[in-house]
Amino acid sequence: MEGTVGTREKIALFWPGDARQKPNELALQSITEATAQLERALGKLGRPTYRIEGFLAKPHEAIEKLGPIDDPLIGVCVHWFYAPHTTDGVVGKDNPLLLASNFSGRWPGLVGLLNTGASLEMLNRRFSRAWTASPDFSADQGFMDRLDAWCRTGRIAYPEDELSYHAPITPAASQLAKRVADRIRQRRILILMLGDTSMGMINGYFGPRLLNLHGFTEHKVDQAWIIDRGRRIRDTRIDDALRFVKDKGVTFHHGERGADDFDEHATREQLRDYLAVLDMVNELKADCIGWQYQLGLIPLRPPSDFAEGLFNSACRPESSGDTIACATEADQGNVVPMELMKRLLKEKGLHQAVMFHDVRWGAEHDGRFLWVLLNSGSCGAYAFNHDPDTLSGVHSYRQPSLYFPTPGGTFAGESLPGKMTWARAYIKGGVLWMDIGKGEVVKLPPDVRDAWWDGTTREWPFMAADMGISQQTLMAHYLSNHVAVAYGDIFDEMVALSQELGFRVRILGAR
Repeated sequence: MEGTVGTREKIALFWPGDARQKPNELALQSITEATAQLERALGKLGRPTYRIEGFLAKPHEAIEKLGPIDDPLIGVCVHWFYAPHTTDGVVGKDNPLLLASNFSGRWPGLVGLLNTGASLEMLNRRFSRAWTASPDFSADQGFMDRLDAWCRTGRIAYPEDELSYHAPITPAASQLAKRVADRIRQRRILILMLGDTSMGMINGYFGPRLLNLHGFTEHKVDQAWIIDRGRRIRDTRIDDALRFVKDKGVTFHHGERGADDFDEHATREQLRDYLAVLDMVNELKADCIGWQYQLGLIPLRPPSDFAEGLFNSACRPESSGDTIACATEADQGNVVPMELMKRLLKEKGLHQAVMFHDVRWGAEHDGRFLWVLLNSGSCGAYAFNHDPDTLSGVHSYRQPSLYFPTPGGTFAGESLPGKMTWARAYIKGGVLWMDIGKGEVVKLPPDVRDAWWDGTTREWPFMAADMGISQQTLMAHYLSNHVAVAYGDIFDEMVALSQELGFRVRILGAR
């Protein structure tokens, strides 16, 4: 039984941090203000608090600073941070733990909360969640009620009316899914893993022991192979690749917005990495890719966004005519559903592209709650044009230099409207689950779109999506900050295929 918070027991507030100093410095004012708001809210509930000094910016800091504490803990979540900077200090303990987040696109504490929550769930460490968009935390009565419940009982319970574990499946969908499953059993799906998971996303790594139970396996190589193989890519191949992406409609924003170091040479180096990885995929006969992306090579190579966007597009240099599903940050929780959805789309006669996104932020518009799905570069071109034979609508901006010292471009655009299906795989209770839902990508009025896009990261691909669930259901129950999105209705088929391959299935949507 998870502990409760005694009326005179002090509550420890801590700051989970990024591993990089600059993001923590930029977040300092925001997290200081949020902490003061939280202290004030707890004070109104008669609960004394104290602060753990400084950001927890390394795993050992979580171990050393959180490990000895038996008091109730609240992690203040106002920016991106790494899950181990919480998990490594709280595993093996059962003192009440709350992740309390702002709800902001500019300061996306909700992204860190979702990733850390999924990581805690993977480690069987109980915790609760609370969030608010109010500048004055104590003025949000719903937030205060949840905070009070946690103080009294050590947990927060949320409605589960939009969660279910069964959906009626049509015979046609079941038969189609079985055909796809039979082919997977004949030849297991091979993920080429370029490095390991990135930025503390420990919940996104399953490993062979779990993957092999469901028709997948992995072959892991070091990202250093990209550098080694890239040296042997002929200039003529890069020339041809650059000519191809230009002819197919990519708009390059070289030298704009103060990005003087982003030029054609940077794009050529991104294409060098694309071709090096393409050669590895062909040599190893891999089906899909998990690419570590950030941290490992950013001082040495340009960001992989442009290459990843190409892999998730059928229209790409030296294409086989297919996409190669690519999950950024080597996230197996996304590459698994991306590959399954790709196969279902093809079998159903729909275009095979599946997009990779962050759940970045959301707001009410025109009577419904829409999520801004926004990830730096693993969205394919089909989202921007609905034409598998072109790259029109793709814009490549310099990745923000704060995080990416080596210049390179994104693979960005505005996603077109249409019905969509979404999914996510994750570990819960030591086994693999699949969340599945359906909804609609929405076209926003230009002024609303620009306000939402500019309020997050304008250089990244943008999708406004009704995910078919309430804000509360996603924030309270979803077990990732990432989601795989496909245009078209393959909901029944995805449920049937996931069950056929042995995943536990959870369906998110109004009944």
